[in-house]
Amino acid sequence: MSVNQDSSLRENLLQLECHFTWALIKDDLDLTDVLNRLEEQIKLDLGKNEGLARTYSALAYVKFLLGFHEEALCNLMKSVKLNMECHGEEFHKTLIVTYGNLAWLNYHMKNYTECESYLKKLHKINELIPSESPSVPEVLGEKGWTFLKFSCKYYDRAKECFRKALELEPEEGEWNTGYAIALYRTEYEIFNLEDSLTIKQLRRAIDKNPDDDVLKVLLGIRLVVFKKYDEAESLVKMALERSPEHPHVMRYVGKFFRNKGCVDRSITLLKRALENVPNSCFIHHQLALSYKLKKIQLLQEGSHHAKMSKVQQIRDQCIYHLEKATSLNSSFISAMSDLALQYGERRDMSRAEELFEITFKTAKEKNDNLHVINFYYAEFQLHCLRCEALAIKHYMECLKMSPKSVEGKKSAYNLKKITEKHIHRNTVDGNTHGILGFLHREKGEKRQAIECYEKALSYADNDEYLSNLCALRLSLQ
Repeated sequence: MSVNQDSSLRENLLQLECHFTWALIKDDLDLTDVLNRLEEQIKLDLGKNEGLARTYSALAYVKFLLGFHEEALCNLMKSVKLNMECHGEEFHKTLIVTYGNLAWLNYHMKNYTECESYLKKLHKINELIPSESPSVPEVLGEKGWTFLKFSCKYYDRAKECFRKALELEPEEGEWNTGYAIALYRTEYEIFNLEDSLTIKQLRRAIDKNPDDDVLKVLLGIRLVVFKKYDEAESLVKMALERSPEHPHVMRYVGKFFRNKGCVDRSITLLKRALENVPNSCFIHHQLALSYKLKKIQLLQEGSHHAKMSKVQQIRDQCIYHLEKATSLNSSFISAMSDLALQYGERRDMSRAEELFEITFKTAKEKNDNLHVINFYYAEFQLHCLRCEALAIKHYMECLKMSPKSVEGKKSAYNLKKITEKHIHRNTVDGNTHGILGFLHREKGEKRQAIECYEKALSYADNDEYLSNLCALRLSLQ
């Protein structure tokens, strides 16, 4: 093939709608984790040809990224077969993404004749689509599901895809489901039930998909946030009665009961779910969180020797499941951070420090969840190494990076507790006032922050406090 022919072919390929053109950046993905989740989805989707076809097409792209081109080709042919079984035709619009993937894969494998054959098939499909349709709902839907499955960094893009699909087909159950899940994963800081788009969309999605018990549990989890306990319990009970062995139902029900404080029931359900999908990173992480809460509950009851032995056993279970989760997803920042903290609590300090170092490096490389690692490292410094100064530094870093996140709010709370301890013990110094100044500044309370920084400077010169003080004074002029 000449340079001009190759350039022309590549230009045509770049116009396609498929995984190869959706800017799925390899560095954003943990390919092992995505692979495990797609293979898990295939087991759960047996009998649902259209959903299974989409999953095989996504799986093929992951196999391509891993360098397994023949396996990728095999998965794409399975996707074609399932699509044709479902719709009975070679040129149905649900094949747009799969044919696009096949064109790109054959191009990379230097099968140029095959590549051009799939481009012709796509041209035929496009001729059958009404010219007034700027987008194809099936393509938008497949794109949305791909973004949801591949990385949390793409959740907002998934939400936009499903929103556009619903503009074209507002009654379609699948797009309603996808939009509800995308909203569930992206909506934060909503304080009134009436303002929650997630609640409204979950209700609409359930109305369109009355047999989807996962949606019922997700709605139950979200309703608990707004203290709608009776309705939440009713939805979860209904989902469990209808789908007692469905792994996705059980894992979210397990999360529901943990959020309610019913830890033992949560652990029982999550263990049952794990039997069906032993390589589920999500379930291992949920089990770790349940054991962590169980450990905290035991510690709150007292600390005699027998109980501390039990605490250690539970911590070991927490560590086991965190190790499993991080082995399945090597860039799972929150799980890695929590695991490092648990090592510290077990007094395995060198292992904890080593894992924190790896996690900081991973978070910086991916520019992902840096506030989370700062929070956990602050906890490690405060509770395991008793180094208050470093704990304060990293709590502040976390709060500056993400003040509205769970970790940011916990950091603010812990910084406030540190200042209250010094006030109570009558050990107030410049740093105490400096922390208070920082907290007021983060909340936008400039005058209170100025007062605190002035008090901090009365104890000792500090360039940072002086700089903050000058900046605040200027902002008030």
